[in-house]
Amino acid sequence: MKSPFFALFFLLFSLISTAQKSDFSVLGIADSLKANADAVVRLDKMDIVITSQRSMNIKVQRVVTVFNGTGLSDIDAYQGYDKSTSVKSIEAIVYDAFGNEIKKVKRKDFKDQSAVSGSTLFSDNRVIFLEYTPVSYPFTVVYNSEIESSNTAFLPQWYFLGGYAVSIEKSVLNVTFPNNLGFKKKEFHFSGYTINKTLDTDTQVSYVATNILAQKSEDLSPSHRDLFPRIMMGLENFHLEGVDGTAKTWETFGKWYNEKILTGTTDLSEETKTKIKTLVGDEKDPIKKAKIIYDFVQKKSRYVNIAIGIGGWKPMLATDVDRLGYGDCKALSNYTKALLQAVDVPSYNTILYGDRYKSDIQSDFVSMQGNHMILAIPNGDNYTFLECTSQDDPFGYQGTFTDDRDVLVVKPDGGVIVRTKIYEDKGNSQLDKGVYAIDENGNFSGSISIISEGSQYSSKQRLESFQPTEKESYYKKYWDNINNLKLGKIAFSNDKENIRFTEDIQVSAISYASLSANKMIFAIDAFNQNTGNIKRIRNRKNPFQVQRGYLDTDEIEINLPTGFTIEFLPSNYELKGKFGEYKTEIIKKENNKLLYKRSMFVNKGKYSNKEYDEYRLFMEQIARNDNAKIILTKN
Repeated sequence: MKSPFFALFFLLFSLISTAQKSDFSVLGIADSLKANADAVVRLDKMDIVITSQRSMNIKVQRVVTVFNGTGLSDIDAYQGYDKSTSVKSIEAIVYDAFGNEIKKVKRKDFKDQSAVSGSTLFSDNRVIFLEYTPVSYPFTVVYNSEIESSNTAFLPQWYFLGGYAVSIEKSVLNVTFPNNLGFKKKEFHFSGYTINKTLDTDTQVSYVATNILAQKSEDLSPSHRDLFPRIMMGLENFHLEGVDGTAKTWETFGKWYNEKILTGTTDLSEETKTKIKTLVGDEKDPIKKAKIIYDFVQKKSRYVNIAIGIGGWKPMLATDVDRLGYGDCKALSNYTKALLQAVDVPSYNTILYGDRYKSDIQSDFVSMQGNHMILAIPNGDNYTFLECTSQDDPFGYQGTFTDDRDVLVVKPDGGVIVRTKIYEDKGNSQLDKGVYAIDENGNFSGSISIISEGSQYSSKQRLESFQPTEKESYYKKYWDNINNLKLGKIAFSNDKENIRFTEDIQVSAISYASLSANKMIFAIDAFNQNTGNIKRIRNRKNPFQVQRGYLDTDEIEINLPTGFTIEFLPSNYELKGKFGEYKTEIIKKENNKLLYKRSMFVNKGKYSNKEYDEYRLFMEQIARNDNAKIILTKN
């Protein structure tokens, strides 16, 4: 018989073992954290120790339970490194749903590859990442890493909540720093979350956040960086690319960046300078010179994707870009600057957040910011901005990637925050002029000219590069209200001088109209129907945003079939409100013709969650009227 003592010992041992395993068991996760979540971050901890202006150590511990394939992206087990940043250690352990260890992943088992494909100039820039294919869900990953870096210019932003459909059990940030480096921080969107600042002295700061529930993604919401809690951090006295720097004001930061980082990067060979001067010829106007050079750069070079912060902030030498014909945003902007210098046209490197979603440089927080670089050319009291990574954009066009946001222009006498070009709502236009006919069998045939300008040009100019199958797929989706659509001749005209894109298209469709007995029914608006597909969201939490307003104007001639008369014609319609204006008019003309006129104007703006249903109703009313039917009776 087993002794009572042995039985008690065995029971205690089993309980302890179970308790140790249950640390990573999904059974310990609160139901509230599982709701709406693809993953739960059990612990997200970062310890930043800045020992001097030229030395920083960062340790990360991240414990993530993943419930499905979508949640895999929340593991975040990766680390970049280069000649300034070394990875001291990196490891991961995978546990099953009950907290049993499945796999231990050592550094040699992580993937280690170039952060920049296709570029030998950036061979030092690499990334180590965990590539794990789960056997089953849920599972938990415990990830640990430690790096050391001499670049103290980039203090990571800390996101307590990194995105949608992920919840946070506990998030911890600890930062230690000397009191003579000018450490600074800025808090965003803390309201409504359990975030405690547990320490705040002249050498340390610590935060702890607990039980942040998963957020549902809601249509038209601002970016999560404008909604979720985060902290920006920086040093007034930092080190970058082997050079000590200062960021007390934008003026001093810009002056330092220009003198210490950019100096010596714009030299060109005498042969290239002579070629450029010959190309420009006798032209005296600086903007016209810049147009010639921009065209030269677009034809000569190609873009390789290297984000700011990878490949450093120091651009490739202009001589290397000239020789190789490629570069990242920094390199191509700097190369264009060098060519402009050769013909006495001043220009300035410009740092910003490049994205379709407009994000500003935080003007009240002087620090390393941005993910993209463009070029600014003085033009009177304003600037002409050049997107040097594009081989297609018209000169000075900003599209939807760099428009309407605060950016940092780096001038020799210092940095200055300016606003990039704002495309006014009514300038973001689409003008449709067309004609279509319905025959006695309800078949449709017509042609239309679509002219797009402003930000609408940005989405249309890419059509030029489409293959025939891509064009067909695009237009069948664009006109999904026309069943049995068949495309005829398609022609494009890209007027880069006036930034205007024109589509001329011939279309046809059998049985566009419905026939029943002696009646024929069809929607008058064939070419530009708004679907009004604004999702109903009960108890919406987030504000919503229309990033860019626009104006659509349509004028379509309609030829009705012979042998039919109009039984019912939709009434003219007008709608006005805070979100915009909409108007339709149908004019009867001779010889069984109608003229259909429509305009739809939408304001850009930020609105509260309480206004969402009103906006949805506004768009649904438009959609309903766009689908208004005419009824014809056979004579």
